[in-house]
Amino acid sequence: MSANRSGVQRPNGATQGKICQFKLVLLGESAVGKSSLVLRFVKGQFHEYQESTIGAAFLTQTVCLDETTVKFEIWDTAGQERYHSLAPMYYRGAQAAIVVYDITNQDTFSRAKTWVKELQRQASPNIVIALAGNKADLAQKRAVETDEAQAYADENGLLFMETSAKTAMNVNDIFLAIAKKLPKT
Repeated sequence: MSANRSGVQRPNGATQGKICQFKLVLLGESAVGKSSLVLRFVKGQFHEYQESTIGAAFLTQTVCLDETTVKFEIWDTAGQERYHSLAPMYYRGAQAAIVVYDITNQDTFSRAKTWVKELQRQASPNIVIALAGNKADLAQKRAVETDEAQAYADENGLLFMETSAKTAMNVNDIFLAIAKKLPKT
């Protein structure tokens, strides 16, 4: 079979248009589930006891849209305060960010708002920011109401979804929504 230089070969013989590569960074407090979201998205796995990220982890994953294949270069940053000063190194030049909080912990939502402000001030002006309320499988322990987070997201022009890395709820969807919102030029 000859290699098709113009694009990715599709099973039905149609060729896929272009491939766009985007840098995406995950930000949020420690233990909100950033690494778990990435692991679920990239490898389809979930580990109940995920080690804390040191510095940042790097993974890639592609999403296929109708005309475009979007390749995400994902930087999963450490949430501990001592790594905060490293964050700009990861979000600089990023076209997308997912700011994650834990729906069972109000403090992580406040912290998420701080991350959003920092991105709005210092990241690329047209960065696509998604807010992820993770651990939606623990709804019975909810501390942050969906409506409150949705209202905040709407006011700030953010994509918003509640996710569960454990059950995989909305994990692919949030990355797909970001992929759709990114400019494909």
